[in-house]
Parts: sequence; C-alpha cells; structure tokens
Amino acid sequence: MTRISIKEYAKKHIKCNPDENLKDVISRLKDAVERKNSGATCSICGASIWAVGSAVGGFEGCFTCITGEHDDSEDYEVFL
Repeated sequence: MTRISIKEYAKKHIKCNPDENLKDVISRLKDAVERKNSGATCSICGASIWAVGSAVGGFEGCFTCITGEHDDSEDYEVFL
C-alpha cells in the first residue's frame, strides 16, 4: 500500500466525490485509523482493517474483503 496523509487522501476523495463534506471525510478517516491502531479487525476474516476502505465502506474490513482483490500495491492507506 502507498502511505498517504489523511488530509491528502481526503482531498483526492472529495475531488472524485464532490457531494461529500471534507470535514466529515477527514473525521471518518481519523476514526478508522484510530480503530486500526487499536487493533480493530475485519468483521469477515479477522485480518487488520484497511482504514481507507473501512472509513468509506461503512464496515470494518480488510483490503481483500472490501475490494475482493489481493494486490494492494497500487492502493492508499492513511496514517495519523
């Protein structure tokens, strides 16, 4: 995964999803990172959650369970 700051990811997300509120996206991302750092696991398989996907997707999930893909090399993960 490519590490990206919450603010930078949120800006990219809003560019593609202009109907969403930037502050809300940042808040969801921060909450998801905090849950991940506290040991939150995927509700399907038990792996560590993918913060970006969990913040946007609406459930605690890992990259594979959210996307159905195994190669995460071209996707983002946020950090505090």
